[in-house]
Amino acid sequence: MQDIYEKYYWQNDKVRLRAHRPEDKCGDYPYEEDLDSEMWALCSEEMVLPVAAKETRTSDEIARNEKPPAFAIENLAGDYIGSIRFNEINERHGTFEIGLMLWRDYRNKGYGKSAMKIVLEYAFNERRLNKCNADCIDCNSASVYLMNSLGFTHEGRVREDIFFNGKFHDRLLFGLTANEYNSRHI
Repeated sequence: MQDIYEKYYWQNDKVRLRAHRPEDKCGDYPYEEDLDSEMWALCSEEMVLPVAAKETRTSDEIARNEKPPAFAIENLAGDYIGSIRFNEINERHGTFEIGLMLWRDYRNKGYGKSAMKIVLEYAFNERRLNKCNADCIDCNSASVYLMNSLGFTHEGRVREDIFFNGKFHDRLLFGLTANEYNSRHI
């Protein structure tokens, strides 16, 4: 039997990116309703309120909204392990941002870095974008480690900018240019 993923662009030695499916779940919860509040708070920097009603849209309706691309992340065994998306793309300036979420059981295993490499490769070398901007809350040590391991430069700190878990935290700013990425990863 032929391996359909043998030459699949959206895959590397750890993860595969694909479109989200209605059946994607983390445990007993669909990905949009994952109750890992800490993850959602660290990604969106806000408290996530309980879901009241689920909005359903067809893939055609989603495509017409022209939102930046988003992907489900699965490991090579086919387990749905998280989500990665472009949060913002500015074609004029060549800048973009990436949002990454991994379900708790799959963190600190290299999956996030592998997924980021696929998306960065696409953004820099297929879309011809020039710079990825990133920020995270100062207590999110996993994101800081990830940014450093991918070669992002710590570009600044916005002091006491985020109220989280009962106190104010700094927002850390990172950036990675296409030249920096390609000199390190190609």
